[in-house]
Amino acid sequence: MNFNIDPKALVKTGFVLPNTASMTARQTVEAHALRTGFAQTLAQLQSKTGVNSSTILNPKVPSVAVQDGDTLSAIVKREMQAMGKPVSHNEATRLAQDVARANGISNPDRIYPGQRLNLSSLSNPTDTAAAKATPNLPANSPATAHTALSMNTAANPKAVSVMRQAPVQNAADNPVLQKTLDRAVAKGFIPAEERQQVYDKILTMSRTYQFAPDDFARLTLMESDGMNPKATNNRCHGIIQFCDGPDRGAASAGFGSNPKAILGHSVLQQLDMVSKYFDETGLRSGGPTSLDDLYLTVLTPSARREKAPDASLNIAGSQAPHLYVNRDKSAPITRNSIMQGLYQNALERLGKHDHSLLAQNNPAPASALITPSNAVSRAQALRIGAYLNQDYVR
Repeated sequence: MNFNIDPKALVKTGFVLPNTASMTARQTVEAHALRTGFAQTLAQLQSKTGVNSSTILNPKVPSVAVQDGDTLSAIVKREMQAMGKPVSHNEATRLAQDVARANGISNPDRIYPGQRLNLSSLSNPTDTAAAKATPNLPANSPATAHTALSMNTAANPKAVSVMRQAPVQNAADNPVLQKTLDRAVAKGFIPAEERQQVYDKILTMSRTYQFAPDDFARLTLMESDGMNPKATNNRCHGIIQFCDGPDRGAASAGFGSNPKAILGHSVLQQLDMVSKYFDETGLRSGGPTSLDDLYLTVLTPSARREKAPDASLNIAGSQAPHLYVNRDKSAPITRNSIMQGLYQNALERLGKHDHSLLAQNNPAPASALITPSNAVSRAQALRIGAYLNQDYVR
């Protein structure tokens, strides 16, 4: 039998160009390298317990995904309720600012569906540890006062925001107060050698009257440009503006007959007057003191009776624009507008001070062009601006 077989039919013919072969091999190697690199990076991230990110890479960090219609305050109230620590609207607003800062959100009103938020700032494990670690301290020690405040907070869920901000002797704490004191020293309001004494006294007051030290700094930034003992408008004087009159702040501080004499006293001395005034206005027995209550104690104590956050407050006279709703002096003053105004005012004043220091330490060249010589200072300015512009505040 004769078979006619074409030998070419048994060979699979293919044409491979040299460049194509080289490119295919290179792509295979690169793809393998990418897969290996990603696997290594993922393994490294998963092995790090300190990653401060609310993602699946670190499930130990408490987090939540933003849903359609959510607000930051609503999320905070919901999460605190779930933790068995219900908070008021004002406290939720305060905590929402902390959550915003922890997540690098410059405007707490701008969150979007699907965004994952780190909620670790809502927990406070350090207080429990402190309570266990300091059982035998003297009753008048700072740590005991701190622990006692934590215990009061556990019994009263409304104290959660104060508990979180309870003063601790650590320079990293109370950043608004620290910056305010630095600014006061730079402006000559406080002698440099008295700065620590002023700081310590404010911490003591914060424990006595249960307010956040940073809130007291925000109060003074509004009332006296940040602890200026000589601040006056001819009717009110000093770091919290003790006002003239038989039943006003100056009289409570012991200067009813000569209110302007307050201006001759230092910040340290005026803090003692503040304590007298707070006692006179019942702040000691008022429980945890929020920022709006602290400020109303100074502005118009009787207005504290109105608790609704958006209700118009009976505040006599013309006040700083920051305190009005939308900074509109024809609009009312509310608890919410006070909170927002005090936060924003603090940001603006401290921001200007930081930029002023930056300009002194890094004078800008005549040319506006970015050059190697001014690139670093510009980068620093941008970082400072990003940190301070948190239409946070509070």
